[in-house]
Amino acid sequence: MNEFNVKQFTIRIEARRRCSRPLLLVLMAILLISSLTACSGNSSAGEEASPSTQPASPSALPAQLAQATPVATPLTTKATGQIYLYGESHGVAKIMDKEYEAWSDYYHNKGMRHLFVEQSYYAAEYLNLWMQSDNDDILEELYQDWEGTPGHVPYTKTFFQKIKSGCPDTIFHGTDVGHQRDKTGKRFLSYLADNNPTGSEMYTLTTEAIQQGLIYYRSYDNVYRENKMAENFIREFEKLGSENIMGIYGAAHTGVNEMERITQAVPCMANQLRKHYGRNLHSEDISWMAKDIEPLRVDEITMQGKKYAASYFGKSDLSGFKDYAFREFWRLEGAYADASKLPLTDNVLTYDQYPMLIEKGQVFAISYTKTDGTTEREYHVANGKKWEDMDATVQIKVTE
Repeated sequence: MNEFNVKQFTIRIEARRRCSRPLLLVLMAILLISSLTACSGNSSAGEEASPSTQPASPSALPAQLAQATPVATPLTTKATGQIYLYGESHGVAKIMDKEYEAWSDYYHNKGMRHLFVEQSYYAAEYLNLWMQSDNDDILEELYQDWEGTPGHVPYTKTFFQKIKSGCPDTIFHGTDVGHQRDKTGKRFLSYLADNNPTGSEMYTLTTEAIQQGLIYYRSYDNVYRENKMAENFIREFEKLGSENIMGIYGAAHTGVNEMERITQAVPCMANQLRKHYGRNLHSEDISWMAKDIEPLRVDEITMQGKKYAASYFGKSDLSGFKDYAFREFWRLEGAYADASKLPLTDNVLTYDQYPMLIEKGQVFAISYTKTDGTTEREYHVANGKKWEDMDATVQIKVTE
């Protein structure tokens, strides 16, 4: 039994593979749930917005809406434009700079105007209203609605302001389910009640997005959300005929060969889109840029009686795991020649659980701090090992 008494956040690989996979999926679910369920605060043809037409805030959604069944959208695919997706880590300034650079190039040099974003339909329509306004009132309201999401960082506003200034004819398309429905959704319904016929497409799609959000948040049904993201994307893209578009989404949704990350039960959004649009869909994962960081400081750690410079990259929270508070990461510089001679265990840690980029031939010290204040330390090597097709470091046996 001791051989398989594994901490919940590490994985044993050679034996008990069927037991290890659920543990990894539990961790991945916990680490990803905030970004996957609160993505509408990320980077994601306007009507004139003025003080007299700013939406009010009704106290509740219409009762009939809460009971409504969303209208199924036919998955017809006749559009012939090119799709350029960028997979991000949300709320990272240098990633948003890269995305703006890409969009500016498409906008100015290739004539693109349509930017698809991981927002609800009504949030994107609010952004379109804001693009036509002479102030930032709408953007400020949206930003406050995004509180608690990865996108609620000041640079998010800067990103959108750069688009408004540098690419003023941008048209946003939101294809996610209805996040912030009790805030953004309510206000937009109020705006439509004063400015748009209730039978219009905009009203229909707003109520449909709100209903999708209601369904998703009842049980955080990630399969439902992923399928709806693909369906909503197709609906919006099909309106554009031969127009080319760019899209900004969390990297969990943009892998053309990937499954929905938490359940692994259905193809992710881009995987579904590839089946419809084939080689017209292009996807680039730039989420790695979030881990392209410098160490916070350089310490000194002794391993097997030898001292090494240890680049410190910070800590990650483990409060969701029993008895553990957090873990910290160091890279031991120039230690691989010595570490590679030490025996390996069957315990691995996948690259995605590190806060920094990993290269083969590196050595890491990982310190786990428990809720009682005690600590445990592991040493890992990056030797090219994979676990379930994911790059992983392997723990080595070290005599302290």
